[in-house]
Amino acid sequence: MILLQLAVDGLLLGAVYALFSSGLTLIWGMMNVVNFAHGDFVMLAMYVAFFAFTLLKVGPVFFVPLAAVTLFVLGVIVYLGLVRHVMRGPMLAQILSTFGLALFLRYSALWAFSANFVSLPDGLVGGNYDLGGIRLSASHLLAGATALVLTLGMHLMLTRTDLGSRMLAVSEDRVAAALIGIRADPMQALAWGLGAGATGVAGGLIALFFYVSPEVGNSFTLLAFVTVALGGFGSVPGALIAGLAIGVIESFSAYWLGPATKDVVVFALFVVLLWVRPQGLLGRA
Repeated sequence: MILLQLAVDGLLLGAVYALFSSGLTLIWGMMNVVNFAHGDFVMLAMYVAFFAFTLLKVGPVFFVPLAAVTLFVLGVIVYLGLVRHVMRGPMLAQILSTFGLALFLRYSALWAFSANFVSLPDGLVGGNYDLGGIRLSASHLLAGATALVLTLGMHLMLTRTDLGSRMLAVSEDRVAAALIGIRADPMQALAWGLGAGATGVAGGLIALFFYVSPEVGNSFTLLAFVTVALGGFGSVPGALIAGLAIGVIESFSAYWLGPATKDVVVFALFVVLLWVRPQGLLGRA
């Protein structure tokens, strides 16, 4: 029963990992741009959730969509104001520009909100439920279920809709897509908006059970890159599988080896897998 409890907890947390990582893999798949500010987008979404609750006294039904819309708009602004210009330059310019954006967002948050840790109150969405001996936290259950549905929805949007077909066409060949009447800039701006919006939802959900600080984006950035690399760059299903796997691995390793070692186990398995299969689980060689 303990092992089953650990597996369920890991899957719920892994679904949230998959959601904000799917935004990173969408951007990579569309433009081959490495966004080092991805974790700081999650951090901003967590602050949106915190201040929406603190100032407006609203719950996750309101502040999660608010965080998603806020980060969607930020993603579009970042693409139009920064990314589309540096895309014409070398990869180093893209890396340095998004790394600089990450530092700007992080230190702006330090200046505006201070370095103090804040959090939403426990039990904001209910207490715990007992399901056949398995205890489920309402906040974790809400976060995991919502993240899983939205990640699957993003995959279906990309593979089953006309809009998704247009976005994939731009990712395959920008010039060829333009020749058949698909404008690349709106599609890529939308990709950045959706990728950032995914971090908005994930950040709003994570804020239900995780502390908020300007430095929290560091760990989420690294976790997103590990998840995307494991699943395969550009693959949303791969990000989902990798996110769920990482959540379960963290849960078991924290129980057996201690919370301080869970990241060591994840990164060690990450290195081994990339040694055996460099393109990730579902990535193309």
